[in-house]
Parts: sequence; structure tokens; C-alpha cells
Amino acid sequence: MQWRVEMDTGELKVGDRITFPFGKGEKEGTVVRLFQKTVYLKVDFPKHPGKLVRRKVSDLEPKDKKRKKGRKKSKGE
Repeated sequence: MQWRVEMDTGELKVGDRITFPFGKGEKEGTVVRLFQKTVYLKVDFPKHPGKLVRRKVSDLEPKDKKRKKGRKKSKGE
């Protein structure tokens, strides 16, 4: 039996080249695998070309597009 889960990864697709924060700067990588909450990126480092780096999808979104974790309850509830 095969289970399908609807993925809400926005506009990310396998093969896309994206820049992501890494250390004090930014790196550029290619999306290799894409899951609901996790992205695997292939990044070329000086001494290790083709290294796979795992990041959360939420970490790759711009800061203004991030969702709030919960809603504040008013005192009446």
C-alpha cells in the first residue's frame, strides 16, 4: 500500500538552484530530494564537491513569509 501526503513546499522543485544561509554567509545548492518538511541540497565546497546538506523547508523561506506557530488567545476565551 502506498501513502500519499499532500506537500506544501511552495515553489520548490527538484533541480532548483537556491541560495541558503550557511555559517556567516550564503551558499548556493541544487535541490536533490524534497520532502514535506525537509530539503536535501547538493552543495560544492572547496574540498568536498557534491556534499549533501539537509535543511528544513521553513529555514529556507524568506523571513517575511514565515508563518506564526500559533494564534494568541484573547482573555475572553
